[in-house]
Amino acid sequence: MAEQPDKLSPFEFPQLKKEDAERMAERFKEIAERSQKVMQEMAQRHLDGHHPSVPDPSVVGKSFMALTERMLSDPGQLLQAQADYYQQMMNLWQNTAQRLQGGAASPMAESAPSDKRFKDDQWQDNPYFDFLKQSYLLSVNSVMSCVQKAKEQMDPKTAAKVDFYIRQYLDAMAPTNFPHTNPQVVRASLETGGENLLKGLEQMLEDMARGRGELRIRMTDLDAFKLGENIAATPGKVVFQTELMQLLQYTPTTEQVYQRPLLVVPPWINKYYIMDLSPKNSFIKWAVDQGFTVFVISWINPDESLADRNFEDYLKEGTLKAIDAVEQATGESEINMLGYCIGGTLLMSTLGYLAAVGQDHRVKSATFFTTLVDFSDIGELSVFVDEEQISMMEKQMEKRGYLEGSQMATVFNMLRANDLIWSFYVNNYLLGKEPMPFDLLYWNSDSTRMPQKMHSFYLRNMYLHNRLKDPGGITLLGEPIDLSKVRTPQYYLCAKEDHIAPWTGTYRGVNLTSGEVRFVLGGSGHIAGVINPPARNKYGYWMNAALPDDPQAWLDDADYQAGSWWPNWLDWIQNYAGDKVPARQPGDGSLQPIEDAPGSYVKVRIDSH
Repeated sequence: MAEQPDKLSPFEFPQLKKEDAERMAERFKEIAERSQKVMQEMAQRHLDGHHPSVPDPSVVGKSFMALTERMLSDPGQLLQAQADYYQQMMNLWQNTAQRLQGGAASPMAESAPSDKRFKDDQWQDNPYFDFLKQSYLLSVNSVMSCVQKAKEQMDPKTAAKVDFYIRQYLDAMAPTNFPHTNPQVVRASLETGGENLLKGLEQMLEDMARGRGELRIRMTDLDAFKLGENIAATPGKVVFQTELMQLLQYTPTTEQVYQRPLLVVPPWINKYYIMDLSPKNSFIKWAVDQGFTVFVISWINPDESLADRNFEDYLKEGTLKAIDAVEQATGESEINMLGYCIGGTLLMSTLGYLAAVGQDHRVKSATFFTTLVDFSDIGELSVFVDEEQISMMEKQMEKRGYLEGSQMATVFNMLRANDLIWSFYVNNYLLGKEPMPFDLLYWNSDSTRMPQKMHSFYLRNMYLHNRLKDPGGITLLGEPIDLSKVRTPQYYLCAKEDHIAPWTGTYRGVNLTSGEVRFVLGGSGHIAGVINPPARNKYGYWMNAALPDDPQAWLDDADYQAGSWWPNWLDWIQNYAGDKVPARQPGDGSLQPIEDAPGSYVKVRIDSH
């Protein structure tokens, strides 16, 4: 093994011993031989059209072409930017030279405090790595300055794509992502004689084999969790099911419960157990412990046999049949409902349908977690939403009958690439470490497919044309949907740092209905802002009873409250929960248990299909 120096010296690195280098060469040969089968399968999937790239290269190419044309239209500005950049680099060279001669460090570029990539002390203490870091940051600043000026002359859609894909490229080119320019990797290589790189290659090969030729970077230890045991483990029964969903009823933990049950509608682009992770952060367990009879829809992970199921089927065989089933199980004709993300969009569509057919009294209150109803502000997801890309996606779905879950997961991960892609790339493949067990990341890796017709309807009518907000904009089961007729009281919980459903976009839905609304803005993001149990005492939230049209005006006058928003929601929903009645066990009503929670639908993984 090569000896590890106490401190990496600037510009000079010890070499691996001869025996370490020879051993590595032999291992590389073995890994190359093992990888042939995976590479052949990847090539075949490309040829068969079953391995579409995300994002599509043609879309990225057009974005860079538009940027190039705009920058070349003003060569003087481009030359000035280059001159400024060269001057900054010369100054950096001079500063580094002075530092090597014993002078004090005078940084020209600093990473943001929230940037975790450059936390290692060597990025500041070692002149070589400090130079790499600063030259990278100066390059990023120079490029983004040019891009910003070019964007001012582009249409908004093209400008958004240019900005997004340039940042993806710049993140990928960070010195932290390469073995010779990352001090942690250099140290690990010297300590282990290169064993970290060999193990990293083996892990990359395993991830590609698990994805059948598609690289699916492990974010957590996939063997550390088992549904029904240490995750999604709140006791209950499956009491009803259709081809699209299973309905779970949870075992009460209190002697008495609220009269009106709570029906939870999770998103079908992920598994429902985001709300039932470990017991300490399970919203479902907490709601049961507060005295609610809780029912949760567990959506199927569809395959090609469900290709023709559309959005109306998710309404008819999903929420509407679930409402009927809850009444059969409890005898209650009025319930409370809760929807998360796209599950909330379906919940609002359900309320619109019930109002159209005169049955809106069946839902006493509706809670929406990070839910878009008006899709005019969808943040960076707008980069992926246009006629060209949706048409390409539809052609891909026609071949298989569904959208592969990994495609949607890749899109969401790209929105936070440094945290959700490159940090794991460095940890797993360069440092050769196993990812740590983490229930949230296990859930994040358990993505789901979406039926072709349903997803096409959703993308076109919600994201592309934004029709749900318009009276009669969409028709479901023969009924034009008019949200202004919805009188159900509503609780909105959104997250200030949400990168999937921006809170300024979710806020636009609060004035579309006739029901009373409480809007609460939590701290953190799309997941952590929601899964924020009181015991953690984290993040806090903002409240403002007034609901002006401008979300920023709402926030400017909002009051901040420390701690979890969960007790605030409990205080609100108690007004609609009814009196206390004896606790209901699954099977007490006319529905008999089918199997234990979490059921069989949730256990279908895309990497086992």
